[in-house]
Amino acid sequence: MLQQVPASAPHFPAASLARGARESAALAAVVAAYGVVLGAIAAGRGLALGELLGMGAAVFAGAAQFVAVGLWERPLPVAEMVLAVAAVNLRYLLMSAALAPLFEGRPLWARLAGVHLVADENWAVTMAAMRRGGADPGFLLGGGLAVLGGWLAGCAAGHALGAVLPRPERLGLDFAVTAVFLCLLRGLWRDARRDAAPWLVAALASATAAAVLPGRWYVLAGALAGALVAAVDDGEAAA
Repeated sequence: MLQQVPASAPHFPAASLARGARESAALAAVVAAYGVVLGAIAAGRGLALGELLGMGAAVFAGAAQFVAVGLWERPLPVAEMVLAVAAVNLRYLLMSAALAPLFEGRPLWARLAGVHLVADENWAVTMAAMRRGGADPGFLLGGGLAVLGGWLAGCAAGHALGAVLPRPERLGLDFAVTAVFLCLLRGLWRDARRDAAPWLVAALASATAAAVLPGRWYVLAGALAGALVAAVDDGEAAA
């Protein structure tokens, strides 16, 4: 039975918002770096600054936005863009499900406000905090706001520099995404007995899917394969 949170209790306490923002600040700075890359690409594709920032606030999913901007041309291939972005973002179903204990007893509006700002970065930071018993919806939202601020600032800077910035990969900016995920993985690692098999299976499934499937389906393939192995392992441990 779910525990109902008292109506007088704040769902997003100011102290938790501040702590979540602090713990995600370093990642927000890195997110800003690859926001610059997206902004530069978007400017070259003809997106107006308002369109770019509006998409960033509404979608708030960097990988999906890279896919959408990569497909951006006139006339817009709407169906292809929607399907591609949906495939990339399906992983958020699993990520949001993992955060369900954080929102037990909370009203729907609080759940929607919290999960809208779930990104890979603040999700990983929040999951690590949950394992330490130090997370609540305010912590998640504070981290999300920090990452969103960095993302939009980076996108705006990249858009302004788009006309004069050389190809992002020549500056090494494209490695920023990889660097972020390596940091996140280190924070989520518990021990080899519990994590080695799911992570290895996820990597193999993702690499295989990338080789044989078009588009970004390898993201979902890796996530589902790793989650399945983790669920089986946890079930056997519980038994």
